[in-house]
Amino acid sequence: MQAQIAVDTVVEELDFAALLEESLATSSIERGDIVSGTVMGIDSQGLIVDIGWKQDGIVTRSDIERMGMSTRDFEVNAQIAVAVVNLNDNEGNLILSAAQARQNEDWLRAEEMMNAESLYSGEITDSNKGGIIVSFGHLRGFVPASHVIDLPRGLKEDDRITHLQNLIGNEITVKVIEVNRKRRRLVFSQLEAERENRVARKEKLLSELQEGTSRSGVVSGLCDFGAFVDLGGADGLIHISELAWHRVRHPSQVLAVGDKIDVFVLNLDSQGKRIGLSLKRLQPNPWTLVDDMYHIGKLVEGVISRLESFGAFISLDPGIEALLHVSQMSSNPDDNPQRHLYEGQKLLMRIISIESERQRLGLSLTEVTETEKAQWEERQLELVAAAQQEAEAAQAQEQAEAEQVQEQAEAEQTQEQAEAEQTQEESADAQAQADAENQPV
Repeated sequence: MQAQIAVDTVVEELDFAALLEESLATSSIERGDIVSGTVMGIDSQGLIVDIGWKQDGIVTRSDIERMGMSTRDFEVNAQIAVAVVNLNDNEGNLILSAAQARQNEDWLRAEEMMNAESLYSGEITDSNKGGIIVSFGHLRGFVPASHVIDLPRGLKEDDRITHLQNLIGNEITVKVIEVNRKRRRLVFSQLEAERENRVARKEKLLSELQEGTSRSGVVSGLCDFGAFVDLGGADGLIHISELAWHRVRHPSQVLAVGDKIDVFVLNLDSQGKRIGLSLKRLQPNPWTLVDDMYHIGKLVEGVISRLESFGAFISLDPGIEALLHVSQMSSNPDDNPQRHLYEGQKLLMRIISIESERQRLGLSLTEVTETEKAQWEERQLELVAAAQQEAEAAQAQEQAEAEQVQEQAEAEQTQEQAEAEQTQEESADAQAQADAENQPV
C-alpha cells in the first residue's frame, strides 16, 4: 500500500513537472520578443538557434544577409540576440530574426539619443521628393526637406528632387526628433543639429574670447543696425556706430557679405550669448590728427555726405565728418541754400570752429570770398579738362592697340592661308607623281 502511494506520488510529481515545463514553454515567449539564444547549428540555409523553448528556432539566410553578413560570420555555441517573428509557420517552425534584434538595439539607441538630445553623424543613402534618407545602424532615418539646411526655398519640385539627389553619399550631422517604433518612424533634423552646434560653438567661443583683443572673421550678414561677423562658427555684431569713425548710413557703405576682416572684441555677454565687436577701434581715430591737419580759417575741400534740415555733413580727410550749418550756407536770409546742394557735391569751405575732443568741426560757405570761390572753380574746370584729356588719350591708346591686334590677326590669317595653299599644291604634285608611277609600262 505504501509502495503504491509512493509510485502515485512520483507519477503526480512527474506529471506536474511536465505540465509546468510545457506551460512555461508555451507561454514564456511571444511574437516580437527579443531573446538570447545559442547557435546550435549552421548550414547554407541559415542558423539553428536554441532559445530555451520547446523547439529550436530558425534564422534564415536572407535575414542574415539583410545585416550585410553571411553564415560564415557565426559560430556554433555562440550567443546571439534574436527576435521572435513567428511561433509556428506553415511548416510548424519557430522563425527568428537576428536582423530585427539588431534593429531593436538601434531603436533603443535612437530613443536614448533623442532623450539625451545628442547629435548623430551618418551617410545620406537615398532621397525622395520629401527629403533624404540617412542610415542609422540597421535602420533608415528620414530628414524632411524642411529640416535640410542650405536647401534653396521656392524651388520647383523637379529642381528640389535633383538638389536632394545630389546630396547622396555626403555625411550629415542630425538630431533625433522623433522615434516611433510601432509605426517604424525615425525622423532626424539637420536644422536642429546645426542650431545645437551653433549654440555649442558660441559657448566655446565665449569662453575663449577676451575683451580688448582682436579676432579675424567673415562678414555673414548686413542689416540696418549693423553687420554680423562669423568668428568661426558663431556670429558677433558690429553695431553701425562701431563701423567707422565717420557717420555710416548703412553697413553696406563699409562692408559686403563675404568680406574677411579683423575686428576688435568690444564686450562679451555670457548670459545673453552676445558678442559685441568693433571695426573702427582697430583703425586710428582720425580726430586725433585734426589739430595737426587743420586750423581755424583754413580753406578746405569736402564732399556732402548727407543733408539734414539743420545743415549738411561734409566728409573731410582723414575720414571725419564736419558740419556745415544751414546758417553758414548763405548770407541771404530769404534764400533757401539747400535747394542748391545735393549729396556727393564738392564744396570749398572755411573752417570756423574745431573741437577735436568732442569730434566736432564747423564749416562755412559764407566765409569764403568771391575771389577764393572763383579761383577754386577755375581750378576745378582745369582738373575736369585734364581728366577728360587723360580719358580721351587712354581711349585712343586702347583703340590703337585694338587695331594693332586686328592687323596682327589678319596677317596671321593670310600667312595660314598661304601655307594651306602651298600644302595643297604639294599634295597635288605628290598625287600626280604617284599616279604616274602606277601606270603600266
